[in-house]
Parts: sequence; C-alpha cells; structure tokens
Amino acid sequence: MKYRLGIDLGGSKIAGIIMDADDHVVSEKRIATPQGDYHATLRAIAELVAALEAASGVQGLPAGIGTPGSVVPATGRMRNANSQCLNDRPLPRDLEDCLQRPVRVANDADCLALSEYKDGIAAGAASVFAVILGTGVGGGIVIHGRLLTGINGLAGEWGHTPLPWMDVAEQGAMRCWCGQQDCPETWLSGPALAADYQRRCGIPAMRASWVAARAAAGETCAATVLAVWYDRLARALAGIINVLDPHVIVIGGGLSRIERLYIEVPQRWHRYAFTDEVVTALRPALHGDASGVRGAARLWPPSSGLAPIDPAQPV
Repeated sequence: MKYRLGIDLGGSKIAGIIMDADDHVVSEKRIATPQGDYHATLRAIAELVAALEAASGVQGLPAGIGTPGSVVPATGRMRNANSQCLNDRPLPRDLEDCLQRPVRVANDADCLALSEYKDGIAAGAASVFAVILGTGVGGGIVIHGRLLTGINGLAGEWGHTPLPWMDVAEQGAMRCWCGQQDCPETWLSGPALAADYQRRCGIPAMRASWVAARAAAGETCAATVLAVWYDRLARALAGIINVLDPHVIVIGGGLSRIERLYIEVPQRWHRYAFTDEVVTALRPALHGDASGVRGAARLWPPSSGLAPIDPAQPV
C-alpha cells in the first residue's frame, strides 16, 4: 500500500493527513497555529507529522505543504503570505531540515484546485479555477489535470489585483496589507464583509457568517450588505472568466458556506463578462475545509515511505 502526506498551514490551524492510494484517510489531525512565531510553526508541523505517522504506522513520507503564500522560484523564500511571519523565510528548506525528508510547498488555493479536480466537485473538468474566500482571498488553476503555477509562481493570485468595475465610492477606499489599493481581498474576505456590515449598519459584526445569518433571518441592512458583496464577487469572478474562461469555479474557505452566493453571483456576473451567456459552473468545494490538506498531499505521488513501523511502538 502506498501513501501520501499533506499539511495545510493556515492562519489559525494546521491540518495534517495521511491518505492511502485509494484516497482513504489513514490518519488526520488538527492543531492550533502558533501566532506570529516562525520557529514555533516549524516545531508544530514536525510534531503534527510525528503524530500522523504514529497513528498510521508509516514514516518518512515526502510532505506536501499548503501555505497562505507562495515560494519565489529564484530564491526559495516565501512571499505574499497574510501570515506575515512566513514572508522572506526559506520555508521549504527549513521544513526539509526539520522533517528530514523531501518537501514540496504550494499555495493553499493551488492545493484546493488539485483536490477538487482529482476527486471533488470539479473532477475531470478541463479547466478549474479554485477560489479561497476566508481570512484572505486566493486562487489556484488546474488545466487538463496539471497545476498552473506560472514563471513567477503567481498564477491565480486574483486577490491582489484591483477589484474591477469599481464605482466612485469604492475607488481608492481600501488599502491592502500588501501595499496596494482596492485588492479583492480588502472587499471580499471574511473580515472585509464583517467590516462592511459595521460601516453600513453601525453594529459590530463578530464574523462574516454572522452577517449571513442576520440576512437569512430577515434583517434588511444585512441583506443589503450581502447584495453588495455578491455584486463585488460577481465582478471579480467575471474578470477571471474574461481571462481564463474556466469550465468550473470552485469556492473554498469559510465564506463558501454562504449558500445563496451560488445563486446570486451567477445571476450577476453576466453583466460584466464579455459574453451574452456565462456557462461556467460555480460550485462549493466538495471536501469543504479538508480540501486544502487533501490537495497538499497530492503534491507528491503516492509513496511507500522510508520504513513501515509498528504503530504499537513509540516513535
């Protein structure tokens, strides 16, 4: 039997998984992410991998790592992570040293795209654009079964290009942590939706899901905020459709649970796409918040590991 090991390094949690060649989960575990501490994050990943191996009875698997940023191809250092303690760090090399095994690092949205193409909601589609809508906004692209990374390692980074078709009130209104203005991340992320509710309704919003719940309960102001958010999301995705024209757009991340977005956004994006009819499918990730870690495991082909171990013995 051969296995895959994947780690999804998120801003608040680190998820790990070992799957067999038939995609059955052999072991899985989640732990909290050390906040703002790079070296503690390395140690946490090492402890997580040890726990997964102890539970599965397999050790030494090459590791696929999904992260909220990306690797600069020329230097091997991280960039563009909203978990900013990772930026400018040689994460792939440090993880290989820490874990004593080969490591491949990819953006978390790339991992989402791989997962959903392989056995998720976009299984077998000729072209897939995978979107993460959560604390940040990211994207990944799979074309004919192959992950597209680009010569600069930036393919899919739609969250940090300007929101298209902005009205006068929107233009220049938001500065992103990346240093640019009006990035989709500043308009479409969970914190952005909660902040927009507070601006428009005058009531602090605990989180984006709370805004969606208030709208579902009939609150007019919350419904207005969501309608504006749907339109902004439709504009941003129409820009992707105009450039990439994907067969399927998959939504992951916490905001993917807003069920009405799959109705509301397609009703709006035809206003902006350069076509009379948009036939692109918009779907939630089949594997939910486990999709990223499953995709990270797919960064490597199945491996038998260096040496099977007896799970009853201490590692």
